[in-house]
Amino acid sequence: MVRRNRNLTVNPATSRQPLTITHPNAAGVDVGCASHFAAVPADRDEQPVREFPSFTEDLEAMADWFKRCGVDTVAMESTGVYWIPLFELLESRGFTVLLVNARHVKNVSGRKSDVLDCQWLQQLLTYGLLGGAFRPAEAVCVVRALWRQRSILVRDQARQVQHMQKALTQMNIQLANVISDVVGETGQRILRAIIAGERDSKALASLKGPRIHASDDDVEKSLRGTWRDEHLFALKQALDMFDFINGQLIECDAQIEAKLIRLHRHDGTPGKGKKRTRARNAPSFDLRTRLFNMCGVDLTRIDGIDVTTALAVLAEIGADMSRFSTVRKFTNWLGLCPGTKITGGKVMSGRTKRVANRASQALRLAAASLRSSKSALGAYYRRLCARMDKPKAVTAAAHKLARLIYTMLTKGEEYVDRGQEYYEERYQERVLHNLAKRAEKMGMKLVPTEAGKKQL
Repeated sequence: MVRRNRNLTVNPATSRQPLTITHPNAAGVDVGCASHFAAVPADRDEQPVREFPSFTEDLEAMADWFKRCGVDTVAMESTGVYWIPLFELLESRGFTVLLVNARHVKNVSGRKSDVLDCQWLQQLLTYGLLGGAFRPAEAVCVVRALWRQRSILVRDQARQVQHMQKALTQMNIQLANVISDVVGETGQRILRAIIAGERDSKALASLKGPRIHASDDDVEKSLRGTWRDEHLFALKQALDMFDFINGQLIECDAQIEAKLIRLHRHDGTPGKGKKRTRARNAPSFDLRTRLFNMCGVDLTRIDGIDVTTALAVLAEIGADMSRFSTVRKFTNWLGLCPGTKITGGKVMSGRTKRVANRASQALRLAAASLRSSKSALGAYYRRLCARMDKPKAVTAAAHKLARLIYTMLTKGEEYVDRGQEYYEERYQERVLHNLAKRAEKMGMKLVPTEAGKKQL
């Protein structure tokens, strides 16, 4: 029995074409810590491969050499942070610089030297087989660097809170069991009184604020401990470091606000949004207004996305979506769209690809926060959790958030939440429509009951 071949539609854009030279003036650079190896076309110089130390004057010499050789496009691997000075210098000199993923050029075995690496990069770029990584505009890169620095400071500050709790526990001060936040308003007053020399548990308990639900007796009992000198010293140092990092955060917030003011593109202020508690680690200035002036829409209207999440996404991608021609390309760059691993006409896997993308991580956290949201997105996320594993549901919900952000930034439309009731009604309509079609194929017809009519 001979099977007939299926009629396959060939896409001319994706069909294989013979290799042609797309970048005749291409160069490749293998980036290192102490030196960089660069390669130009063999007919441009008697020594087409050269080594340049990583000093600034040597990087300038490399750029001059590229100019003499007629190079206009350069490809380099994203090795650590060593590529950044060279990338910025070459870009400022007018070169088109492509930052490529090292995994995409390591598929051929036998290349074990830096000389062969840079030649291989140059050859791949010549035939147009390399694509550059996304890098936002220079002004956005500045905000991105500052936001990443702020994230490091927040993590360091959280580590000092852990040191405080450790010192308190070692002294059997069970303050964390009666106060949810030891660095909140009440916790700060008590800790600073302890550092100042106060040891009377009753006097310390009197510093309790009105928002603490624990009784005065419980707070007082939690503040009876051993008061050992070495642990008090550790507590003092952790508190001093906490205050120091807090001062650095204030300086960082001022820098971020100043850079966001430079990105002011749209006048006005965002409309009245949903009532939300202020994010714990949010900057002290009016970040929501600054982000609105930057992109012209209020991303915080989307459920699950607060000001810190919106800044984390915009700091990574900017407000200009022209680099992503379609929403599918945008979600693919984020690593949130389903994969297409097909062989023999069979889908082998639909897993999303692994990416180290901070914007994707922020959207996943925002998606996970929808579990208790009384909105259409919250109902959508809970429906996903009922159908699949929670990690997959988080990825699917993050994918939907990414699509909403892309639509808002490209079309300038505000997001309007229709509520979870609207989503449930639409879901019920789809289920009934599908059941009616299935019944019709089997020669049957759905007839609603009296109870069903009342429910509808």
